[in-house]
Amino acid sequence: MKDMRDAIDYGTMRIPLLFRKLFFPTLLGLISSVLLNLADGIFVGRGVGSEALAAINIAAPVFQISTGIALMFGSGVSVVAAVHLSKGNIKAANINVTQAFTVGMLLMLVALALINGFPRATTKLFGGSDMLYPMVHQYLIGVSPCLLFMVINMVGLFAIRLDGAPNYAMAVNAISAGLNIILDWIFVFPLQWGIFGAAVATSISAGVGSLMVANYFIRLSKQLRLYRPKFSSTAIRLTIRNSGYMLRLGFPTFVAETAISCMMITGNFVFMHYLHEDGVAAFSVACYLFPLIFMFGNATAQSSLPIVSYNYGLGNEKRVNETFRLSVSTAIIFGVLTTFAGCLLAPQIVNLFIDSSSPSNAIGRNGVPLFLLTCLPFTLNVVHIGYLQSLERYKPATVFMLLRGYILIIPSFILLPMAIGVDGLWLAEPVSEIVTFVILLFYMTVCTYRKKAKTVTD
Repeated sequence: MKDMRDAIDYGTMRIPLLFRKLFFPTLLGLISSVLLNLADGIFVGRGVGSEALAAINIAAPVFQISTGIALMFGSGVSVVAAVHLSKGNIKAANINVTQAFTVGMLLMLVALALINGFPRATTKLFGGSDMLYPMVHQYLIGVSPCLLFMVINMVGLFAIRLDGAPNYAMAVNAISAGLNIILDWIFVFPLQWGIFGAAVATSISAGVGSLMVANYFIRLSKQLRLYRPKFSSTAIRLTIRNSGYMLRLGFPTFVAETAISCMMITGNFVFMHYLHEDGVAAFSVACYLFPLIFMFGNATAQSSLPIVSYNYGLGNEKRVNETFRLSVSTAIIFGVLTTFAGCLLAPQIVNLFIDSSSPSNAIGRNGVPLFLLTCLPFTLNVVHIGYLQSLERYKPATVFMLLRGYILIIPSFILLPMAIGVDGLWLAEPVSEIVTFVILLFYMTVCTYRKKAKTVTD
């Protein structure tokens, strides 16, 4: 582990080399998570049926919102701690990491109490029907422990990468995902636990990931360590203040993640309205593919975030700009490749999840290629917004997240089917991402022009 950490120098290492050292372990870790997600859907779809896929799609927003809370603290503390480390203030960075863990866990406990206290209301709220409620309830019970472990994993992995150990972070993701796939198969097929088994497999694997994160901070960390939480009035006041700042920085990430749940919830309602349970099952295939789309943008943004934040703290504008240009180029390459590969293989992908004789299969084969047109604009949006976040410009970052995730997606889902029919259901997400990117590009261009004009004036 020592060699892995010593190989990372955010302030002096060549940007392309530094970016690669962060990007590939991060990407490989996320690939393992995506494979887990796909395997989960395939096992459930083939082992339980298309109704189970629809039920998971109803419950999935709970998972996405919880992930958003965890990522909010993780990305927020990553920026704050990186700035502190760039200035040599290791103690402040450690205190921030400890606060992120503590407050994140408390918020997740509150969320779990609400979810498990009102399961039927949760099902209705996210677009489910009475027919799907029993399976949704089973899944929520089984997946609840995972939501708590998620805070430990998300905050921990951001901190571990910042500490200079991206390979260890990759190992946490890979081992958790591999274990989840194995347990998924055992619980769904040999043991016949159905949708509850898939949820339990997810919780157990997340728990193992949390143990690995704890092991890093106890035995392997270089600079970042955890303090014992203090509960004096001063400590609580400082924790609230610091947590508030981390939440502001991480809020765009929360909006990004919950935007996925907004897309899923709105989609569940409109697909249920136009195509009923078969439509929701077909839509679930697109939702299972969405982490694949998210993966490349997220890996690029996560890899550039500590580099940009660290050098921003040093005032090294040249390295900040070089990192941004490299991240945009990476996003374009992967966005284009994902679009072509996804559209070409869409029928085969749908067949993996849903039996070819099911009505859901035909709906998915026709619609999924349209949905995958979102790959390129989505990836570019994630990278640009992540860049704004890294510079502590959380207000415009939040605005653009709200624009793509809420303000545009909801009317797109409502209006496009009315205008062009069923195809509009599948094109709602691509249209909202394209419009957001056009506006975002205009904003970045104006900001660049104003900055150059100010420099000339000065």
